Amino acid sequence: MHDVAGVRFAVSPLWETVASFAAVSDPGRHALHLPWITAVRPLWADRALARRTAPLRALLAPDPLRPDPPGFLTPPPRCPLAEFEEELAALTAGPAPEPGVDLPELAGALRAWWEAAVRPYWPRIRALLEADIAYRTRQLAEDGIQEVLARLHPALRWTGDRLVSPDLAPAVLDLDGTGFTLAPSAFAVRCRLLTGPGPTPPAAVYPARAVGTLWERRGASGEGLARLLGRSRAGLLALTSSPATTTRLAARTGLSPGAVSQHLGVLREAGLVTSHRYGREVHYTTSELGDALLERTSGTRAGGE
Repeated sequence: MHDVAGVRFAVSPLWETVASFAAVSDPGRHALHLPWITAVRPLWADRALARRTAPLRALLAPDPLRPDPPGFLTPPPRCPLAEFEEELAALTAGPAPEPGVDLPELAGALRAWWEAAVRPYWPRIRALLEADIAYRTRQLAEDGIQEVLARLHPALRWTGDRLVSPDLAPAVLDLDGTGFTLAPSAFAVRCRLLTGPGPTPPAAVYPARAVGTLWERRGASGEGLARLLGRSRAGLLALTSSPATTTRLAARTGLSPGAVSQHLGVLREAGLVTSHRYGREVHYTTSELGDALLERTSGTRAGGE
């Protein structure tokens, strides 16, 4: 139970890069991502990119006997908001894997795929993952860690002092008080345990909530909503359908941060948005009432940014 007290959440761009590559190579297992797969499929067929990602293709070729990426390729995230290059550096600094893979060459393949197919969509993916974390941390505050673990995913069960799942290896880990990391994933199809050398705590990757909405784009707010709230507030409400900070909203709308903050305060007082602190940032997200109002006045469609 001491390690349960050390549970934390993290986002891993390296994991999402590896898992997204596997999704394109085996789209039948990733129907929810077909809009994205369709968009990046030409990249998959590009000869130049295929040469650069060849080491990754060799490691992640579909294999029913090995459905998961090799363990050395996806070390557990070391910090809650790691950047891709930070995780890549940690990978290349690790011990050489037994298959005899050239780590610098593999790092080049991962970077090529990240830049071409993941980074352009990362703000949307990260927003989904941060929304999942915001939901879990709110649940943690209201119901406690045992309830969070028990409701993390249908494949996970909290029994006594253990977190068990048919998706996780039955190996016993000696955490020795180092804690445990939970990492929501957009591209994971099941739970996965990530371990690595050194003091970094192990991590359990689990499918994030609302992945089915990831590639939907909310249409422009209707004129009725603009007349009700004012055009600026209606626009901000639509933009907070995914978690966003005041700074990001100011950049997207052209409003000053002060004006954005004032409008968000009004929307929050009306019960249309909620705010959650995540690290040094405050993220604003539409409430259930705000979502219902947007659904009545806006359409949704799948596609890119």
